[in-house]
Amino acid sequence: MAGHSHWKSIKHKKAVVDARRGKVWSKLARLIIIAAKRGGNPDDNLALRYAIEKARAANMPNDTIDKAVKKGTGESGSTNYESVLYEGYGPGGVAILVDALTDNRNRTAGEIRVIFDRAGGAVGAANSVGWMFSKLGIIAIERSLVREDTLLEIALEAGAADVVSSPEGYTVQTGLQEYEKVRKAVEAAGIAMASAEITLIPSQTVAMSAEVSTAIQALIDALEEHDDVQNVYTNAQWGE
Repeated sequence: MAGHSHWKSIKHKKAVVDARRGKVWSKLARLIIIAAKRGGNPDDNLALRYAIEKARAANMPNDTIDKAVKKGTGESGSTNYESVLYEGYGPGGVAILVDALTDNRNRTAGEIRVIFDRAGGAVGAANSVGWMFSKLGIIAIERSLVREDTLLEIALEAGAADVVSSPEGYTVQTGLQEYEKVRKAVEAAGIAMASAEITLIPSQTVAMSAEVSTAIQALIDALEEHDDVQNVYTNAQWGE
């Protein structure tokens, strides 16, 4: 899942940013606002630093980032967003996790349920699918940028759990505690990263037919189109 499927996710996220930049910036602003509530200095607030890095990767203007930070710290008003995780199943029994930031939990829950229902899926109870996902650090690097043995040495010495090779490139997996150290080690070695994030990875995946694959992608697209949705995670096993 953290190999080919993660590279598919990178390509999909880039396409979403390119096609819906304004909406993506709005979602990232919410992420910054939430993180900045713990402090407005990214040097002392790791969550804020990661949120700002994501915003810059999406080419969000610095003044927009600064405004979001000030909203989070209360310097320029405040908006009370809360983090909510919705769980459910899509077509073909594929597990779906939806990470959202909302200022109205009841409204968002109803709208997410409608999206699942229309796609032939269903929202489940708490931990109905969440138990099969683990939070890990994932760093993706294009194959042409570094030799596999070199990357293995750098990553494992810094504390990475594994380096997975796929046709698109390498996926470095880390625990939460080791993520920042490994990311800094890769950066210090002058190796550009296609992506670096803490994400949810399933312990088991579900193979899909072409029909189910199309239906799942449509469900993911519909969920990601929702203003409150930050991330969508699945245990779908994507084909080539």
